Amino acid sequence: MAQSVVPGKRPAEPLVSAYSSTCAQDHLRPFRPVITHPLEPRGADQATTMNQNNQPADSTTDQKQNGSAHAHSNANGYVSSSTTAASENEEIPPLPTVIARIHARVQAFLEESHPPDSLLASVQQQTRISLDVVSKALAQYKFSELSVSYNGGKDCLVMLILFLAGLHPHLSATQSNQTNTQSDNVTTTTTTTTGTNEENSSSTISSIPAIYALPPDPFLAVEDFVITSAQAYHLQITKYTTAPPTTTLRSSFEDYLTRHPTIRAIFVGTRRTDPHGAKLKHFDRTDQGWPDFMRVHPVIDWHYAEIWAFIRHLDLAYCSLYDMGYTSLGGTSDTHPNPKLRRASEAGDGSAVDAEGDGGYLPAYELTRDLEERLGRN
Repeated sequence: MAQSVVPGKRPAEPLVSAYSSTCAQDHLRPFRPVITHPLEPRGADQATTMNQNNQPADSTTDQKQNGSAHAHSNANGYVSSSTTAASENEEIPPLPTVIARIHARVQAFLEESHPPDSLLASVQQQTRISLDVVSKALAQYKFSELSVSYNGGKDCLVMLILFLAGLHPHLSATQSNQTNTQSDNVTTTTTTTTGTNEENSSSTISSIPAIYALPPDPFLAVEDFVITSAQAYHLQITKYTTAPPTTTLRSSFEDYLTRHPTIRAIFVGTRRTDPHGAKLKHFDRTDQGWPDFMRVHPVIDWHYAEIWAFIRHLDLAYCSLYDMGYTSLGGTSDTHPNPKLRRASEAGDGSAVDAEGDGGYLPAYELTRDLEERLGRN
């Protein structure tokens, strides 16, 4: 992952007391094809791929709780013994392979059976809507005209995974006169379309342009997560430090578009309960006074609980601060663990008492209400 840093003085980075560092392979572990015993039943959440011997293999996921990954029993009670920890030095697959595996995993999730009134059924519906938004954006704009706004937060993570999942069938469809294409032993079926643009061929795409605008006092854990996830997902990041009034979010986007004049639309991970998100639609041009581009909001109508259900069900690696009670990430000066997640601490007699911080905090996914998400932000 190449990273451009905009010139300018940057303040020293404060450290968070403790966090779990990640490596690039942690992000891709849920999407790695693994070989399972041929007589064992395949769970509904396993995607059929091809292993190195051109034999069917199943893709399973690793339980993700604190930034590390390990083998576990999946949603169908099935344990794969073939999942192993990847070395930090293991080579990252090329972008076409990464998006093919992500697409396969997301499609496998959509094929699972869940009760109609369950949270996961709601997540499936939201996923289909978001993929449709991605498809419409890809039909309206060339790949060279698209970018993503990425800050390593939970909403941006889900937005990015859905964008990559939706990118695969679009790129496959634009490869004329090719069927049964294989990419790193991952078999996909493509269709012939008219108006094929050579630049949209998956074989010619190696990275995705992205803007990363961070606060003047970033958490080291967030920086670490952005760097490693950008490596895994092949993001070509241009990094800005906002320090109002000298450098603002608006001026950062102005400079970014000046440096990338072909970009016309940017995918954003905003949700409706975020500041200024109440009236947004899936597609919104920027407001007057801002640089002109289309904002694409694939997860605008997702609820907080749905975001976490998607992340945890697919076992995505996420920023370790979320396991420390943070529910909305900004800078160190305005971001604190959510008070709604404070653990009760036991007194000597075994009764629960309110120990100001002594009991620690529950992880972010234990929160359920949208309107409580930002209680840890000033």
